[in-house]
Amino acid sequence: MTERTPLLHYRLCTSVNESEPRSPSAGQAPERRPGSPRTRPGGPQRQQRKLSTFFGVVIPTLLSMFSVVLFLRIGFVVGQAGLYQTFAMFLVAYFIISMTVLSVCAISTNGALDAGGAYYMISRALGPEFGGSIGLMFFLANVCGSALYVLGLVEAIMDTFGVPEDTTVAATSHQILPSGYWWSLLYGTGILLLCLLVCLVGAHIYAKATFLIFLIVMFVLGTILVSFFAVRPKTILLPSPNNGTANFTGFKLETLHGNLNGGYVVDYTTQTMMTFATVFAVMFNGCTGIMAGSNMSGDLKNPSYSIPRGTITAVIFTFIIYNLLSVLVACTCDRVLLQSDYSFLRDINVWHPFVIVGVYSSTLSAAMSNLIGASRILYALARDDLFGKALSPAKKTSHSGNPWVSVLISWFLVQMVLFSGKLNTIASIVTIFFLLVYAAVDLACLALEWASAPNFRPTFRYFTWHTCVLGIIGCAVMMFLINAIYASASIAFMLLLLLLIHYLSPTSSWGYISQALIFHQVRKYLLMLDVRKDHVKFWRPQILLMVSNPRSSVGLITFINDIKKSGLYVLGHVQLGDLNTLPSDPLQSQYDSWLSLVDHLNIKAFVNLTLADSIRHGVQHLLFISGLGGMRPNTLVLGFYDNCPPNDRLNYPSMSSSQLTNPSNLSQELEEPPLFHFASLRGSADKQDSGEFEDGKVLGPEEYVAIIADAMKMLKNVVLARYFNNFDRSQALLPSSSAPGKGAVFVDVWPVNLLRPDSSSYVDTCSLFLLQLACILNMVRAWRKASLRLFLCVEEGRSVKGSEEKLGQLLKDLRIKAQVIPVPWDQVVALHWQRQGGWSKKPTDPPADESAVRAEENENQDDYVNSFPSNVTRLSDDYLSAVNKLILDQTRPPPAVRFLYLPRPPADTRGYSVYLRQLELLTQDLGPTLLIHGVTPVITTDL
Repeated sequence: MTERTPLLHYRLCTSVNESEPRSPSAGQAPERRPGSPRTRPGGPQRQQRKLSTFFGVVIPTLLSMFSVVLFLRIGFVVGQAGLYQTFAMFLVAYFIISMTVLSVCAISTNGALDAGGAYYMISRALGPEFGGSIGLMFFLANVCGSALYVLGLVEAIMDTFGVPEDTTVAATSHQILPSGYWWSLLYGTGILLLCLLVCLVGAHIYAKATFLIFLIVMFVLGTILVSFFAVRPKTILLPSPNNGTANFTGFKLETLHGNLNGGYVVDYTTQTMMTFATVFAVMFNGCTGIMAGSNMSGDLKNPSYSIPRGTITAVIFTFIIYNLLSVLVACTCDRVLLQSDYSFLRDINVWHPFVIVGVYSSTLSAAMSNLIGASRILYALARDDLFGKALSPAKKTSHSGNPWVSVLISWFLVQMVLFSGKLNTIASIVTIFFLLVYAAVDLACLALEWASAPNFRPTFRYFTWHTCVLGIIGCAVMMFLINAIYASASIAFMLLLLLLIHYLSPTSSWGYISQALIFHQVRKYLLMLDVRKDHVKFWRPQILLMVSNPRSSVGLITFINDIKKSGLYVLGHVQLGDLNTLPSDPLQSQYDSWLSLVDHLNIKAFVNLTLADSIRHGVQHLLFISGLGGMRPNTLVLGFYDNCPPNDRLNYPSMSSSQLTNPSNLSQELEEPPLFHFASLRGSADKQDSGEFEDGKVLGPEEYVAIIADAMKMLKNVVLARYFNNFDRSQALLPSSSAPGKGAVFVDVWPVNLLRPDSSSYVDTCSLFLLQLACILNMVRAWRKASLRLFLCVEEGRSVKGSEEKLGQLLKDLRIKAQVIPVPWDQVVALHWQRQGGWSKKPTDPPADESAVRAEENENQDDYVNSFPSNVTRLSDDYLSAVNKLILDQTRPPPAVRFLYLPRPPADTRGYSVYLRQLELLTQDLGPTLLIHGVTPVITTDL
């Protein structure tokens, strides 16, 4: 039997039985998933598991790892690399696969293991994205592997019984089969049909034949070992194109010395110069197939017991046999024979047909097992609905549970691959696919170990994260050693599948290891986030937005998402109630709706709900307990307390595209329960804005202002948002037709306390906080085209130019780009002083000198910090209306949003209603407006 294409044959040993078939139980009823229909009573039922460790794990793994490499590649490796380097190759190869074996054993002993082998382990550990992408590649690898073995068997038959294509070579009496491409395709199709019939009848036929094939292979192996001792030295004719003779010397020390060191030459079948890397790649293919036992998990009596013991036993046994054969070959065969005749084991056997029978048996077994394995992987993928309706036909099974549609699809694809005739290129990709699967198993075990999940406690403990990392590195090195281009392309293909499944497949109920890893890392870094090391130059807003009903708060929720600047963003909600009078916590059932809202609006926010006897107490709860460690809200945002009627924006037809749900889900929403289970909106008669709390009748103005005062006592910044119930960013950023230039968009900032006309300071903590938030908004990508306008209120007798230059220098020091606009407001201030008849100071009296101005401003700031100004009750409605008109007149065109200074509430709670009315008059009809009060420094000019 002449060996023609050794590179094809070395790839034939690619992971036989990688997806070993599940005996009739392979067609068990689909796993019950949330929302999936129950299996019909007459459907396929799970058959009783009955395979032991030896029959279910040891035999499939041995057949997978031996294959044709046992008969056709031992001499090739020793002849090219020498005995020393052969030992080194086996040590490195088995070290790589042993690391993966440890991972397989660990995962297989961590709880119940269903059928599906590597795909099941990867998908249930790493989630559907990795599982689906690796599973599909595993399926394609088995399809191509089955075709490889079929073509290898055809070639082996043609070597023995085929008419030589070279007419100058005389045919022997048993060489009667016609040769050629179409004849080879016909023979391959016939062999594949035989495999198809076995698979259609049922995997149990192959399972029963496995032991017989194993006995044949072990018998042939025994004859090979005996032949080294029983056969006398002789001269062997070399096959073409070598045409010569070589010697089987028997055991001689001289022969051993000649085979110790490497002697790389040109491969006589491919005319390619061999190297350590190419020979190692050939040899490594004989070491794959370690997952054959784990892929039989659906048929094992006790998978957690059988898989570790059976797999390790098979690996140790094959390692011993390979090294023993290498020593025997090096001691008895000269190097010329090893390098020039890869089929020499047939010629030195006590009976030549034994080796031929071994090659035929192992190759046919491998072809069938890969076809069965491919069909089972396809059925598992279809059953898990990772690819939607594309694989739905593959779910169909016979009454006995055999997935016959998956078998037919797999057979068709194998037949398509057979048309290529020679698969040297595809064979490399198949090997790389299998190595990717091994690396993914190592990654799954590594992720489970690093996640420190309490439920990951396998009974097999002889592994660490170091072994997982070594396994991943080893598989990656082998992939790129075999073919760097194909390895890169395979990884890219896997990532593409991963992204497709991530965005297109439904959410699974398997659990995501990524969530456990994220939790582990977040906890670790939160412990490292020390609040004692906070510094003002690294300050960022961490916002708690109180939301009454999200249906009317869409505009405010999305806007606040723009000013969080990668900080903490929490949506808070207070539900009135007493847990003592309730049978269970009413908030638990609401979290899904709130989290769906976060996904729906595409914002980066957390949700925090609380149950309290009053809104004020509920907000206090959230301010105290929201966040964790160094990530706690420092800013409270409330909707304004007014009469604006709320609008339902969740179903609003003109919402921006980024806020709309996927159109493909619209039909499902008509059949399934509503996505959001939020209460209907209140009537327009209730006094409360859309961004705030519960029903207006349970929250009065005094309680509303008390919440503001409570937040300031807790040293929280406070933001009141008005006129955001209909806010839409895409509409707000449209340039006004009346804007000067080419359509500008503005954000206006009024950093002066307009309720304190006797104080014109622009550099207190609150004013700087306004500037910081406006700057943050301007840094957001969507708001970068907006321009900041800073309004400088000036009175007659004060240097307008000097004040403008001073403010401009401050903005320059703070690296804030803004346009400073002086606004004379003498007439407005005059309205205030007319109300203050008893006051001796007049607005037009200039100060004596600059030091007096500075002293006056410092006194005003101290007065401001200690308490709300005493003239709160003295501000007339005329003055507030005049300030409101001043703001409206100075902002042409209208800005997208305004930032105003929010003074502290009065110390006397009896002034809360007046305080709230003043804010209402001040912001009347201003459009989207933020009233902001800062209590902590947030800006620095230092590096």
